[in-house]
Amino acid sequence: MLDEQTWPAMREGVRPVALLPCGATEPHNTHLPYGTDMIMGREVAARVAATCAARGVNVVALPAVPFGVNTTQLDLPFTTNRMPSTQLALLRDVVRSLAPHGVRALVLLSAHGGNELRAWVRELQPSTPIVLSIVNWWLAGDHGVFDSAGDHARELETAAIMHVAPHLVVPDRDTWGDGHAKPSVFDGVRSGWASMPRRRTQVTADTGVGDPRAATAEKGAILVAQAVERIAAFCVQLAGAAERHIGGSVGSRGQRRRSTVCAAMSPSPKYSECRFSPGIDSSTTMLA
Repeated sequence: MLDEQTWPAMREGVRPVALLPCGATEPHNTHLPYGTDMIMGREVAARVAATCAARGVNVVALPAVPFGVNTTQLDLPFTTNRMPSTQLALLRDVVRSLAPHGVRALVLLSAHGGNELRAWVRELQPSTPIVLSIVNWWLAGDHGVFDSAGDHARELETAAIMHVAPHLVVPDRDTWGDGHAKPSVFDGVRSGWASMPRRRTQVTADTGVGDPRAATAEKGAILVAQAVERIAAFCVQLAGAAERHIGGSVGSRGQRRRSTVCAAMSPSPKYSECRFSPGIDSSTTMLA
């Protein structure tokens, strides 16, 4: 993790890929900490960077962003919201800070479902030589290990925290909320083809969405290991593509030409994916 490194350590070497964990600070049922998303984002990023290093690829894991978009949970105590426009401004500043230092690809490692990053990436990509991609870490593992992986603070998320930070999980399962969520009154929302925001307190009494009580640390270990392996492979691919394609020609105005088309916006059940094509300028990069 960058926040644990010294300046002399960071002066040497090339780090073509950076990871930015994007978390949140919000309640997670009655048994998980407010910082669940930040903790998981940071831990997955650190493990991905270590896995890449073992394969000879330097990936820098940036400090986790602790605040996310939580506009529907502001009536819950100490939920710390950051508006989407603020998120965009932060990402823009991070990208500008990384560009002069050899970073050629930035993976936005989302650990919070409310951080819908696609629109921000679409806005930022034409103005930066850095290839931007999004990875939702929890989608990179096989959900078949769970009885019901679920949504917020359900079995998947609970198992993951039980694996990486068991001391932060309330040990008495009898005190865990069942995560019962009230369905929407609208047919389209229940069917999945329409969506609208609802205050969390209108949906669930314990802030959770889905029953967490079948979670185990062993299930969490399997999921996290799968996710780390797949995300690390993605980062290695990004680094290889950067070396082959991005470090090449410089345009007549001194602007580095891009040779990639990044289609990392697809909400794949595996992990985000970039397709590379020769000879495409940063001003004409198209996002799928």
